[in-house]
Amino acid sequence: MTVHFIGAGPGAPDLITLRGRDLLARCPVCLYAGSLVPKELLAHCPKGARILDTAPMTLDGIEAEFRRAHKARQDVARLHSGDLSVWSAMGEQLRRLDALAIPYTVTPGVPSFAAASAALMRELTLPEVAQSLVLTRVSGRASAMPERETLANFARTGATLAIHLAIHALERVVGELLPHYGADCPVAIVQRASWPDERIVKGSLSTIAALTADEPMERTALILVGPVLGARDFAESALYASDYQRRYRGAATRDQE
Repeated sequence: MTVHFIGAGPGAPDLITLRGRDLLARCPVCLYAGSLVPKELLAHCPKGARILDTAPMTLDGIEAEFRRAHKARQDVARLHSGDLSVWSAMGEQLRRLDALAIPYTVTPGVPSFAAASAALMRELTLPEVAQSLVLTRVSGRASAMPERETLANFARTGATLAIHLAIHALERVVGELLPHYGADCPVAIVQRASWPDERIVKGSLSTIAALTADEPMERTALILVGPVLGARDFAESALYASDYQRRYRGAATRDQE
């Protein structure tokens, strides 16, 4: 018996990986995050599978389901939204499985920032503009931010910021970033990236709050901030430059071409 942790992707049911889909199709038990995972994915579960929404459950209740499945020798598909590497609450579940000596696997999923980037049709790193992407959030009821991990500290680097779980604090986010990026710095908010009701609002640090005032967003919205969102006149990467010597395109290769 094994518990398979699976990243379901950002929302569109066809953005789950093939591995994740195949694991889902063969597990007789599925625990899924019902508030964020599309119900269409549950169609991949085998007929008669035990399917439980973990949204109203506690960690103790989830552990009890792991124990139950282990006793019955039934594999479990533990379906989380997005990717499991950040803000998934997977770590605490793995710790309990380790204590119970129950084996598990982890299958990654498409993260929300990647879906938001695709929706915007923008690369989040550009030569000589920004070469780093910071995934961060603000303090909330579920978890406080470490003292040094402030928006201001990240903003001092000039990197692209992907700010999760912070749409409720948009004005505070703007206030903390303005001194470092400036009023004209581009901002994009992508709500429910890849879902049928996806919504995109583009503006700047000086305008974004007003642009969302009439139709406020709640939850499942990602705030992207940084010069790359508006950059047009940027340097081309050397990767495809004709004079760039690399393993697969050396001088001999160019001569043959």
